[in-house]
Amino acid sequence: MHFHAHSHGEGRSHSHGASSFGIFGGVLGGAMLATLALVAAEFTAGTLGHSIALVSDGVHNLTDVPTILISWIAARWSVRPPTPEKTYGYQRAGVLAAFVNALLLVLVALYILLESYERLLRPVSIRTTLMIWVAVFALVVNGGITLGLVRGREDLNLRSILIHNFGDALSNVAIIAGALAIRWTGVTWVDPVIGIAIGLMVLWSAVGILRESSHILLEGLPRHLRLENVAHTILEVEGVEEVHDIHIWTIGAELQALSCHVCIPDMHMEQSEKVLAAIRERLAEQFRITHTTIQFERAGLPAEVRYYMPDPIPPAGR
Repeated sequence: MHFHAHSHGEGRSHSHGASSFGIFGGVLGGAMLATLALVAAEFTAGTLGHSIALVSDGVHNLTDVPTILISWIAARWSVRPPTPEKTYGYQRAGVLAAFVNALLLVLVALYILLESYERLLRPVSIRTTLMIWVAVFALVVNGGITLGLVRGREDLNLRSILIHNFGDALSNVAIIAGALAIRWTGVTWVDPVIGIAIGLMVLWSAVGILRESSHILLEGLPRHLRLENVAHTILEVEGVEEVHDIHIWTIGAELQALSCHVCIPDMHMEQSEKVLAAIRERLAEQFRITHTTIQFERAGLPAEVRYYMPDPIPPAGR
């Protein structure tokens, strides 16, 4: 007996995704405008004030513009319904956006480190007052974006922007502290050192996003799951004698999928439907796995056995 069963929650995911895009799409749009204004201010102030930390932060924030745009497009695509060609829809768009954004961040981090190192070798005088006021403005912008996206942190795409802007906010605090230190001590090397710290922080966050997004794109097991725990949960269902060929992967931010083979004894189709429902219910409740493909197989027979009837019907007259 072979029985294939599919269950999924795409309809719910798409409706939830649409509402999520309505909430966070506006936040991303506002974030892009605020970031453009911040970049202009940091470039101007960094050039006039001779602060490599401000210029580095400005370059860093400039890369936020394409990354936010990519994330906005991905968030919009992710709520599109499935098509005959894209049977899962576009839910992977956000993961792909996070991967591209992380690659951009790596390039930005390397640029910041190079520029900061050169300024460390050739220090210049810095206008700390201008540096402080622009850093305060940047802190307000990046802090506001971070707070606006904190509810969407479960989405890898939105989390990449959230982490990015949270890191920006921390770098703004460091710039303010560095400006005060330069004003009080006159030590100008503090500025490029802050630039190096910002570059290392950006690189660290980019590598983390690259690892997570590539793990999902390569169909890796979701980080919060252990394969043996899922298998034991399926085996706890009455009627299940064996489970094998388990595969679990992430389709999108709110959709995890599983396929497996489950061995059950001979039973009526109605009974097998109850076993299937019990498996699906446990997977959804305990692991948030809502898209399942479960193949039932007859338990207790060797693999080489052929199809047979319980007893052949004897010929007439015997």
